[in-house]
Amino acid sequence: MHFFSQSFKYDHSWSHVVIGMWHKYPNPHCTHVVTVDVLDRTVDPTTGIIRTERVLGCKQKAPSWIVKLFGGSEDAFVREISFIDPATQTATITSVNLSLSQFATCYERIEYKPLSSTQTSFTQTAEIQARMAMWRSMTDKFEDWLVQRFEQNAISGKAGFSDVLRTMWEAKEQQTVPS
Repeated sequence: MHFFSQSFKYDHSWSHVVIGMWHKYPNPHCTHVVTVDVLDRTVDPTTGIIRTERVLGCKQKAPSWIVKLFGGSEDAFVREISFIDPATQTATITSVNLSLSQFATCYERIEYKPLSSTQTSFTQTAEIQARMAMWRSMTDKFEDWLVQRFEQNAISGKAGFSDVLRTMWEAKEQQTVPS
């Protein structure tokens, strides 16, 4: 099993970041995410927590040795479940791959929390595990490739989401500035 983690801050309020979450895709930095479908959204009447379940459709080329070994295509799907708690100002997102899960799983967890009225912390972790009975060296090579791909996507995701937030809130600020 391999692990990935990163933390940083966005120079936007927690509410801006949470609103931006729903506008993250499509963006030019994350062209691998081609569809986002909301399967379910509920609000707990007691706690006010908003639960949303989505499926993200992705297109990514895999190395030829992976395609030869496992088959498949460049189409992949990810199940994402988010919990937005307005009382504690915490947004938690978990995701897991649906495609090729018999060979490998990637369990991701993201959390957004306010640092101040103008900054939000972002924490992302991922557990990546090949699920194959094969030589350890082959499994390690496969997991290394998965971690590299995840890290590349995380970098693109951060850049894309930063652009989304900047575009959304700079446009909003320009609309409210008196002429």
